[in-house]
Amino acid sequence: MDHPLLEVITLHAADAERAAAGGADRLELVGSMEHDGLSPEPGLVAKVCATTPLPVRVMLRLREGFGTDGGEVTRLVGLAGAYADAGASGLVMGFLNAHSEIDLSVMKELVHATDLPWTFHRAVDATLAPDRAWELLPQLGCDQVLTAGSARGVEEGLDDLVARARSDRRIAAMIMAGGGLQTDHVPWLLRAGVRSFHVGSRVRPTGSYKAYVDTELVQMWRTLLDRTDRKARAGEGGAPVEAPGEMNQW
Repeated sequence: MDHPLLEVITLHAADAERAAAGGADRLELVGSMEHDGLSPEPGLVAKVCATTPLPVRVMLRLREGFGTDGGEVTRLVGLAGAYADAGASGLVMGFLNAHSEIDLSVMKELVHATDLPWTFHRAVDATLAPDRAWELLPQLGCDQVLTAGSARGVEEGLDDLVARARSDRRIAAMIMAGGGLQTDHVPWLLRAGVRSFHVGSRVRPTGSYKAYVDTELVQMWRTLLDRTDRKARAGEGGAPVEAPGEMNQW
């Protein structure tokens, strides 16, 4: 894919249709946005996958926080298989242990249970040793990491995201920027080498998950990413293309 990847959070088939019409490249499907996103029922996954040609990655998470236990892992393994059978193209998951480090035993069990590609979600922003976490993530086999650079969101984590992307092209390729992502963050991230972007409330009227995804708002993000990317590739200027806040009125 030459243009930046745009992933949109969806809650149902109507969201999926609207995101696809707006130019999204991929969907993250959640059952609800309670606790920042929990697993959907397999039936919903099947319905959404039948509705859209877009790849659908499904959230694998059953409770608040990033911890889990043996009994729940068994349920998660079962859900991963059910999602694959329902047509999911990938998973979104990530768990930490009691020391706020990546829970390697849990992650390896889940990874071995499925052949689907997967995203390590924002649990990485809650680790106490993020540098160590980023060393481990490529070894676990995820192809992308959803991160804001900070547990408080991209606004607080932008400098860390930019620095991490610039430090290693392999890491830059894995980063999917999301978590309070705003339009004026995009030029900085693209220039640092980040190629994937994740939006949810920003493509819904009033920013509410009670509203459906808005096709025109998705189209605006699509246009912003593509236009800014073209300018960044052309080397036009050393500063961000858009003035901060200029496009945040969407």
